[in-house]
Amino acid sequence: MTSPQDQPTSAQSLTILTDRGHPLAASVYYPASSTTDVITENTSIEKTATENKHSPKAAIMIAPATGIKRQFYHNFASYLAEQGFGVISFDNEGISESLTCPIAKCDASLISWGRHDLPAVLDALQAEFPDSSYHLIGHSAGGQLIGLMANHADLSSVVNVACSSGRIKNMDMPYKAKAMAFMDAFIPASNLALGYTPADKIGMGEPLPRGVSRQWRQWCNGAGYIKTAFGDTVHTHFYDDISLPALWLNFTDDDIANSQNVDDMLRVFPKMHAEKRMMTPSEFGLDEIGHMKYFSSKTHAKAPQLWQLAVDWINEHAD
Repeated sequence: MTSPQDQPTSAQSLTILTDRGHPLAASVYYPASSTTDVITENTSIEKTATENKHSPKAAIMIAPATGIKRQFYHNFASYLAEQGFGVISFDNEGISESLTCPIAKCDASLISWGRHDLPAVLDALQAEFPDSSYHLIGHSAGGQLIGLMANHADLSSVVNVACSSGRIKNMDMPYKAKAMAFMDAFIPASNLALGYTPADKIGMGEPLPRGVSRQWRQWCNGAGYIKTAFGDTVHTHFYDDISLPALWLNFTDDDIANSQNVDDMLRVFPKMHAEKRMMTPSEFGLDEIGHMKYFSSKTHAKAPQLWQLAVDWINEHAD
């Protein structure tokens, strides 16, 4: 299932096979207290992995936003490891190093990410760090899709950052106009012409398989995000069952995950024990945080208490 290899960073590369036979590129971060030795050979890598399996305070999977590759979360994941956690970050199928065919032929979707990718990563987290408690930190779509995870009950808690329904109707101008142009013009036109959505050309992460961008468009044009697909393309889900404790961190300058859209998404998780925090960047001496900058090392340097919120939550809910 996994194959660690040395990397020129503090992370070790990992390949995770989903139940539909697709390999996901991932990175594993071992707790800092157990990674002081320099790893130079495969034997020492295996030894270090074995020694670390029982050492973390808790184990965390970082579920990425739509089209965002795992390197974006490297500094945050490294910080979590420094705090004594085991961590796995990954690229969803069809994104960055998890794209294994021409993107126009990739049949990944938001549904497959939630139903196949997220559960496989949680399985890998459990295999890499047995006898631990398991937690998910979701960024945007990474938190939206957990209701498709058949193994969600193995999680002890969730931290969702900038997570909401992303409903376009609830956005304010002028961002609403930009979102409509992207969703209702750029996505269908590029999917028709190219067979995928080159979101990278307009600063929206990595290129997206057409199934991903098509569902993204459909769900953001309706209420409740994935709820618009219930009974249509989604017949089995666990949104009604999830009762995990969850911390939702959102920011007033986020044009996407505004308060209305956060509440819209929370209604899809009727049993979730959610604590919603809508924060203002100026509270932390910052000019902006928005949808993406919570994970920035520059943000952390100026406001270290933001990352500490996630650490404190997981410490509180670690078994």
